Formats: sequence, C-alpha cells, structure tokens
Amino acid sequence: MIDLNADLAEGFGRWQLTDDEALLASVTSANVACGFHAGDPLTMRRVCEQAAAAGIRIGAQVAYRDLAGFGRRTMDVPAEELAAEVAYQIGALEIFAHAAGTAVTYVKPHGALYNRCVRDPEQAAAVVEGICTAAVPLPVLSLPGSRLHAAAAAAGLPVVDEAFADRGYLPDGTLAPRDEPGGVVSDQDEVVARALAIAEGGEVAAIDGTPLRLSARSLCLHGDTPGAVRLARRVREALAGGGFTVRAFT
Repeated sequence: MIDLNADLAEGFGRWQLTDDEALLASVTSANVACGFHAGDPLTMRRVCEQAAAAGIRIGAQVAYRDLAGFGRRTMDVPAEELAAEVAYQIGALEIFAHAAGTAVTYVKPHGALYNRCVRDPEQAAAVVEGICTAAVPLPVLSLPGSRLHAAAAAAGLPVVDEAFADRGYLPDGTLAPRDEPGGVVSDQDEVVARALAIAEGGEVAAIDGTPLRLSARSLCLHGDTPGAVRLARRVREALAGGGFTVRAFT
C-alpha cells in the first residue's frame, strides 16, 4: 500500500501551471499551494472542491512568502514569523476545504522551506509550532530522518516518510539541487522504474551512482514537470500492476 501525492493549485490568477483536475484522476493526496509560493484564493477553492468530489485527501503545502521565486529561493525568516505564516496558510486552506465538505488532513512544506527543514532544527521547530497553532495534530510529510520529522514527533504529530520518483538524490539521501546534473529526472521511463523500486523497498542510484534504499509511505510527483499528467497516470498504473494498493496515507 502506498500513497501518491502531487503539488497542485500552483497557478496564480490567469496564469496556470498545473492541470489540477487531470492530476487528481491519478493521485491520492493533493498538496495544495496556500498562496505564499503560488496559488490564489479562487484557485485554492476550486482545487479543494475538485479534490473533495474525487475523494482525494487535501494537504497544506506551506512555503516561504516568495511568489516571485516560486518558493524555491533560500530565505532567512525569523522563527516566530515563520510559525505565524505557516499557521496562516493552513488556516486559509482549511476554510476552502471545509466549504467543500472536507478538511486539511496533512502538511507538507514546499521548495526551499522543505529542504531547509531537513537540516535546520530552528526552522523545522517553527513549522511544527505553526501546525500546532493552526489545527488539531496533523501528519507531517517530509524526508525520513529530517529535522522536521524529529520536531514533529517530539510535538506528538504523526510523521510520514516521503520519497521522490522524479528527483535526484545525494549520497546522504537528501535531494540534489535542481540545478545539478541529475537533480531532476525527466525521462518518464526512468521515473516509473524509480517509483516501483522505491515502493518495493529496492535501491535507486544517487546522482553519483551510490545505491540508496529509500523509505516511503508516500511518493511525490511534481505537477509542474512536463508531461506530468501522463507521467502520474503511468506511475499509478505501474504501481497497481506491481501489486500495490495506491491509497492515501491519511
């Protein structure tokens, strides 16, 4: 049994980045942008309605306040401010989820905040504080062994190990920067093969060839990847064909 998640609602106004409705046909969990790195109120509302109608779990994809950089630029945000901004984003999404007859069921940081929380205990603790401020205890989706998972577990929040089929890894099991060779895996056949290998508990190669065995209850595919809709459908079909039940972890 494994979950398949993707980043959705990453448009803004008239500018659309992801085919949200089509991706919802393949994924089981939707990481919904909350307006800080992408997304706007109407987009958030529409995606929540679509996800609710399809029975897809909704997660708050919280980020640094960085629309211009799509949340992928390194930022230094004071812990108190970051905690408040995380709570704010979750609360905003919960309004639209509730209106659609469902609820926010987990939290996943985006981009630079996600990577920062792998190693930075202060920023990780601020994210957890924001989650605890916003709602009942929500599961936290992140890399296994991250500072974020440690902070969440210490606060009594459930943690969910995540892996990426379409991203390259460093030998230590963290994500390779997007601008490094191999940091983004674009070949669809390779992404499908990596997804199956991760789900089966097998090995994938880091960008330097080091074999890695990645723990994952949820697999992420990026909605802004070229051909993302077809890729998500292929990955889901491959997982089902491999004997896996593709189902939300929440």
